[in-house]
Amino acid sequence: MVLAVSEDWGVCGASNGLGTLYAFKKACAVAQEKHGVDLLFALSENSVSAALYHTAGKGTRMAPLPASENNNKPAVRLPATIKVGGENVPMTVLEAVIKQTSIYAPSRKGRLSVFWGDQVFIPFASTVYGPKFHVDIMCTLGNMVGSEKEWKEKGLEKYGVIAVNKSGEAAQVEKVDHGTAVEMLKSFGDVEKVGPSLGSFSMSAAMVGALQEEFKGELRQKMGKLDTDPHFWMPMTLSKGDYTKLMVGKGVKEKTASSHYDRMGIFKLAFMDANKNAGMGLFGAIDVGGKACWWDYGQLKLYSRNNLLMLDDSEDAALLRSFMGAPPVSWTASCGSATIDNQSCIFSSKFSEGSVTRSVLSAVKSKCILADGAIVVNVSATKIHACKGSILYNVINDSNEGIVVNEGEVLVGIFQADGTYVNIKSFLTIDGGKAWTEAVMGNSQTFEEIHLANKNSNVTSIEEVRKIMHEKIARNNSRS
Repeated sequence: MVLAVSEDWGVCGASNGLGTLYAFKKACAVAQEKHGVDLLFALSENSVSAALYHTAGKGTRMAPLPASENNNKPAVRLPATIKVGGENVPMTVLEAVIKQTSIYAPSRKGRLSVFWGDQVFIPFASTVYGPKFHVDIMCTLGNMVGSEKEWKEKGLEKYGVIAVNKSGEAAQVEKVDHGTAVEMLKSFGDVEKVGPSLGSFSMSAAMVGALQEEFKGELRQKMGKLDTDPHFWMPMTLSKGDYTKLMVGKGVKEKTASSHYDRMGIFKLAFMDANKNAGMGLFGAIDVGGKACWWDYGQLKLYSRNNLLMLDDSEDAALLRSFMGAPPVSWTASCGSATIDNQSCIFSSKFSEGSVTRSVLSAVKSKCILADGAIVVNVSATKIHACKGSILYNVINDSNEGIVVNEGEVLVGIFQADGTYVNIKSFLTIDGGKAWTEAVMGNSQTFEEIHLANKNSNVTSIEEVRKIMHEKIARNNSRS
């Protein structure tokens, strides 16, 4: 059962804490209305495993790729293809996340799992386990770090950190130095393992129901803005003094932090008392293993890096190729007389001549292609010339001259339901978040203006129009 819901919380949004509870509340309503299923009851009976995928966010740091998917960040396409309606089409980031995270479903009957829609990780540790805590959070654990130097070398001050004591209980601290972490965790007992949090977590049905009841006022009025880490997990696992000090350091008023801690403290005591016979602890860690692979596609530069990673000769690259369904050499392509090296990965493409060197191509249709160190996804044109580090994405061009994309350039197509479209440029080193209100590379609009113009787009109609345009160029290429 697939349930799609959207957040209508308001301009500022609910953040991922209240956002998770609100999304699940809406999903339960849809499940009941369309399928006659009481989702929370099914979870409480341990008869189903549910997963919630957060896809919110403008995707500013991925710009301009999400704009080509009508502002749908997790709909950005990866090179790997999957069969939809009998046709091979590029897999979206969200589909890759669902494919990967589904391996946890058998171990999570009766739980709600929460994942982010732009991160793919392949665990090194076993995914089969019996949940021992009402909340468990995914992380990469190692032995407790003994010095500030080692803490910095591992980059732990940049992440939310999960600490696990001898009893297996976990606590969370967020983006602090080694000394602060040690001080905060003194009351937690002997810490054996620490490591960065991946953010993804799962909750028992009892915890989901209790949190929804605790925050029913906010959910009903669509008011408030709470995140899971600082507003749910940290006040339930840290001492009041440490929590308040940490939140004040983040700009929160001491009175506000203290009041919220007290609220969550009352919730915690009541919850554990009501569920004392469940035989479960409150908060634990799920170690994905020190050699786990984590591929983040949430930035333009990471989209480039992690797609080109498939071309490398490394264990990580081999695992990525395996996950994407790509053998070491090109495949599922009709390449005519074109010269292709043995490193490039080519999916569901057709061209007659040219050369491809250390490039990743997917759903490409062209008479002639010259690609060197490039990523070309869902592109149809008479001729394509993509230089090193360039990205061509969702572009259609029927001119005799074809497309030329210089080194490091990014070119994406923005389509409308009436068949009109415009190409938007960027550069691999441009951070869309910082340049959001700028018209870069000679574009007539800023990324922000494009985002606003896309808001009421008819996604289904646009996809149909785009498909017709791709097919037209494919026919023209085969005739000439």
